[in-house]
Amino acid sequence: MNEHKENPLGENKHFAIVVARFNEFITSELLDGAIRALTENKVQSENIDVWWVPGALEIPAMVRTCAQSKRYHGIVAIGCIIKGATDHYKYVCDQAMSGVQAVANTGTVAVGNAILTVREVDHASERARKNADNKGWEAAMATLMMSNHLAQFPSQM
Repeated sequence: MNEHKENPLGENKHFAIVVARFNEFITSELLDGAIRALTENKVQSENIDVWWVPGALEIPAMVRTCAQSKRYHGIVAIGCIIKGATDHYKYVCDQAMSGVQAVANTGTVAVGNAILTVREVDHASERARKNADNKGWEAAMATLMMSNHLAQFPSQM
């Protein structure tokens, strides 16, 4: 039996982080967590490109564009959708999540998802703290690990 365990090291790899400016008071904290995870695992800061987009609905198009460029070993998607009084929340969540997942499902590039979909600002703040609960950090770690798994299949990269 061959067992393939996760390896988070990202030396000599390039990563994109696509981050929504909407709810930037949360997304900037998630971005900090993602950058921290990447740099703590030997990704050089010059090998990290941050792509700001207006909001969560624009994230999937930028993630797809980054993936199609073949410049990156992994992409982290960061956004924050907070429920309001209308149904708009549901539609934005569905489209943002399904668009990012569609790129991840191609298996050609590692994609980590740190798009928060929460009912209250406090829930978002809890997930963006500067500690191990930071979902940007978690998504970047998942991206690192999956990028190393996918690298075992060179025809995919």
